[in-house]
Amino acid sequence: MIGGGYAGMAAAVELAKQGITVTVFESAKQLGGRARGVGYHDTQLDNGQHLLLGCYRETLRLIELVGGDIGQDFLRLPLQLDLHDQFSLKAPHLPAPLHLLIALLGAGGLTWRERLKAAGFMFKLRRMNFRLSYDMTVSALLVLHDQDADLALKLWEPLCIAALNTPIHKASAQVLLNVLRDSLNQTRADSDMLLPRIDFTALFPQRAAHFVEQYGGQVLLSTGVEKIEVRDDGIELATAQDTHRYRHVICAAPPEAAAKLLRPIAALDHSVAQIDALEHQPIYTVYLQYPASVRLPCPMLGLYQRVSQWLFDKGQIAGQHGLIASVISAEGRHQECSQDKLAHKVMAELREEFGITDTPHWFKVIAEKRATFCCSPNLSRPSQQTALPRLLLAGDYTTGDYPATLEGAIFSGVRCAELITAQS
Repeated sequence: MIGGGYAGMAAAVELAKQGITVTVFESAKQLGGRARGVGYHDTQLDNGQHLLLGCYRETLRLIELVGGDIGQDFLRLPLQLDLHDQFSLKAPHLPAPLHLLIALLGAGGLTWRERLKAAGFMFKLRRMNFRLSYDMTVSALLVLHDQDADLALKLWEPLCIAALNTPIHKASAQVLLNVLRDSLNQTRADSDMLLPRIDFTALFPQRAAHFVEQYGGQVLLSTGVEKIEVRDDGIELATAQDTHRYRHVICAAPPEAAAKLLRPIAALDHSVAQIDALEHQPIYTVYLQYPASVRLPCPMLGLYQRVSQWLFDKGQIAGQHGLIASVISAEGRHQECSQDKLAHKVMAELREEFGITDTPHWFKVIAEKRATFCCSPNLSRPSQQTALPRLLLAGDYTTGDYPATLEGAIFSGVRCAELITAQS
């Protein structure tokens, strides 16, 4: 296994459960990949704020399999979208899709006409089984279904960016509908929002490593794979320290690293070309440590037409009082700012929106400039099964219904494990 992120550790756990001995090579000092814990000023942070949904069944299943407790590990909230003083939507505890209908018809910040348009749009999608005859951008879909600009700015654009990390004029409408299908169209609990109370390394990858080791496998940190050699009797992985031979290899490295490893293998030209063709989108997270008395009106809320898109009060979520995380997803003018300037813009917004006049003790900006692939219409994503039967690919960028989410990463790892088990 090359890579100890969510995709790689999902595959490792599934294989270990089947009695297959697994070795995981992770080049970093810790597990988690693009969803990992980060320590700063004696405070546990994450490299980004990731929101799970109740419909992320594979992710939640594996967290429980390796010893997690969903009730303790997460703050669970009913579906709610709150753009401070501009828009609010909260789903009641009713069966789906009635909970969504009531939420849309009672949404604050919209006219009655806009509420009816939004509700009508969702029920049209439901009648279509959330399938389009051809893919298009989200913005084109909204125009097609008469969703006006104000409705798009307050409801559909924040949803799209949160789900796909891609602006609506570039984002795949079909992939967004896949997420809406699974989160809003089945059970009410599927739309629940789960905010982790512990860091993302501790949430799954670290527990997964213990699980793999209990089943006789090993997880090697600070051990990057430098070369893959395909032999008649197996696949060799070369590290700086040694060479290892295996029957099967799953490459669960990030796209750029995976392409570098696979490029010398002629049989994998198609997979490499698909990886090379991917565009990427950034995610910036600005952490601000205020005095412990500072808090937001609710654990998570958005801002309307501001630099900050979503705010997380880590005091209410994880007991880290006074710690506020501002998330800025996808491309935009914020990329032109220095980290210091960006942090001060967020401070100014918190002061103007909530009257927070305290000066933070410290701030930390974490910029993941290639956080996710750009989820555009009709995107050709590489398959988990490569042209070489014993060499597989895992990662949220590989083929699947979902955008670059933890569930997409977990699904790819589980799929790789299934393919190997079928070959064994």
